[in-house]
This record gives sequence, C-alpha cells and structure tokens, in this order.
Amino acid sequence: MHQTPLHDFHARHGAHFVEFAGWNMPIRYAGIQEEHLQVRRSGGIFDVSHMGRVTMTGLHAKRLLEHVCSRRIGDMEAGQCRYSLVCNEHGGIHDDVIVMRQDEDEFLVVVNASNRDKLLGHFEQVREKNGWKVKIHDQTLDTAMVALQGPKVMVRIAKVSSEIPTLKRFRFTTKNLLVMKLIVSRTGYTGEDGVEVILPAKAVPMAMKLLLADVKTDGPDAELRPIGLGARDTLRLEAGMPLYGHELGEEINALETGLDFAIAMDKSVQKDGQMFLGQEALLRTQDAGGPKRKLVGISCEGRRTPRQHMPIKIGDAPVGEVTSGCLSPILDRPIAMGFVAIEHAEPGAKVAIDAGKALIEGQIVPLPFYKAGK
Repeated sequence: MHQTPLHDFHARHGAHFVEFAGWNMPIRYAGIQEEHLQVRRSGGIFDVSHMGRVTMTGLHAKRLLEHVCSRRIGDMEAGQCRYSLVCNEHGGIHDDVIVMRQDEDEFLVVVNASNRDKLLGHFEQVREKNGWKVKIHDQTLDTAMVALQGPKVMVRIAKVSSEIPTLKRFRFTTKNLLVMKLIVSRTGYTGEDGVEVILPAKAVPMAMKLLLADVKTDGPDAELRPIGLGARDTLRLEAGMPLYGHELGEEINALETGLDFAIAMDKSVQKDGQMFLGQEALLRTQDAGGPKRKLVGISCEGRRTPRQHMPIKIGDAPVGEVTSGCLSPILDRPIAMGFVAIEHAEPGAKVAIDAGKALIEGQIVPLPFYKAGK
C-alpha cells in the first residue's frame, strides 16, 4: 500500500487512516462534520497525492488527448485547465479528468486514483494503435498534490503571492519557490474557492513548513486545518460534483450525468475531423431520443441518510437508484444524488427512497445543493 509524502503530517495531526485505491489515506481528524464546516467557513488542507498525475509530451500529444477526451483540447491556451470525460466505445465513462496545457505539445492530466493504471493502459493502447509520437510519463509517485479550499484561502495566499489570487478559475501557473517547482491551479472539488498544488515529493516538508508558517491550524478559530477524505466526500456532494464509482462509471452513459458542458458532441467538425472515442455511441443515444434517465438531486426529510443503490420510488413503482447520500452539515438535512427515469426527473417531483425497513421521503431539487457565498 502506498503512503503519500504527507503521511507524517497526517499522523502528527491525529489522522484516522483507511485504505483507498491502494493508498493509506486520512479519512478524518477531528470529525467529518467539524472538518466540513471548517472548509465552508474558513479553509482546509487536503492531501490529494493519491490522484494520478500523467504528463503527455511530443508531436501528437494534443491529438491523442483530443481523441480520448470528450472536451475540446486543441483550443486550450497554455496555463488553462479543462475538465473532461474519458469515454469507452459504448459511451460509458472510463474516468473524469483535468487536462492542463503547459505548452503547445506538453500536457498534464490528473486522473482518479482508482483509474490510474486503467487509463495509463488506455492511453498507451491509443498511442500504439495510431502510431502517434507521444511520451506518456506517470509522475504520481514522484510528486505530491495538496488542495487548499475555503473562502479565506485566497486571503492567506495573497500574503505570499500577488499572482496566484489573480488566476481565473481553471487556470494555473508554474512557480519557483526556493528549489521547488510548483504547479498551482485554481481548481478544487469542494464547491469553495481555492487552489491545488503539485510539487516534488521530496519538497513536501519544506513546502508545508512555509505554507503553515504563522497559520493557526487548531481550535474553533483555525485559519486552515487538515481535512480527510470523509469531509471531502460530503463537500463534493453538497456541491453536486460527481464521484467515479457512484455517479460515473463504465456502464453509465455520459449523457445521463448532466455534464453536457464537458461533452463536445460536434467535435468531428473540427478541421482535423477527429471524433472522441465513444462519441459515435453517444450520437446514437442522442438520435434515439436522448438518455432514458437523468442524474438528479434529492432533498430528504427526517434524519435517515440515503445510501448508494437504495431504490428511488414514486408510489410503489421504482423509478431510479441512489448513487450518493449524506447528512448535509450546511443544510442540516439528508441529501442524495441518483439516477431517475427521465419522465420523473423534473425538480419538485415527490419521491421516496426505500431504506429497507423505512421510506425516506424527499423531492427532486436542482443541483448543486450548495453554492459558495450563499
């Protein structure tokens, strides 16, 4: 099992560890609800070093990514990040990724930990099949990745950098800090403002020392506190963000997910005429009247928490299935996401989630459940 370069940092702060996708990761410190609220009111530090980081360089790097990504890649500018899906030939989802364009023929792709090996194999297979000149390098074990998220994070960063707070969302910059080369992007997975930082693994002790200098990291008025995977999950669910293995998967049609902004269905009209893998299957879905189900949010009554795979019903008839659920610390009520038959997916529709011995009453609501600043 892998340990991240921040393992000692977690242990010093009293982390409870779990195995996740082959990594020993902190699930919580003080408690999920407390950590969740810390991020919403001030800021949190997340170790996301388990996420895969893959560089692609060479003459055909752009072409390979254009072919495997559902989003347009060729029109990206240097310093730009773009969220995309990587689909299989049936229109299902291999993974969701962030593509970062560093130069004309140099890209960095951030992938989910559980899919890193699968995607590395997929990228290599596509490269070899087409004879493209691309060097694919997995730098996951040589680097670390840290996320700083929360409404006060940029205030803190502004004390040490005038450039980073001026970055637009989904833009990044490369910084040299002493002997360290850092990639800092204005991205995240919590619904809050913040940054994600990629740096050499060996530079972590120095970077954390500099980052936390004069920062209060404990107590109710802490500026930044370490946050575990448990709160990361509840934060992303409140923000309506999908998770692979829940809202995304090999058997889940990309058009069902509501991620239309990340699917360029007209991609073949580009001057190179290149479609993305899986696009033909998605076009067939479109031509057949569209997907038969849709990902929705459900606001629930009571205190019982919906769980993945619980049936969603209208009356006695099953109309869908829960993909994720939690007790929302901000809304102070249970929330869930799930797939529902398209004819029952309108906001306001009353539904019930079958929890076995009881029904959880609720109604379909627009996503996200929470927006920063509200």
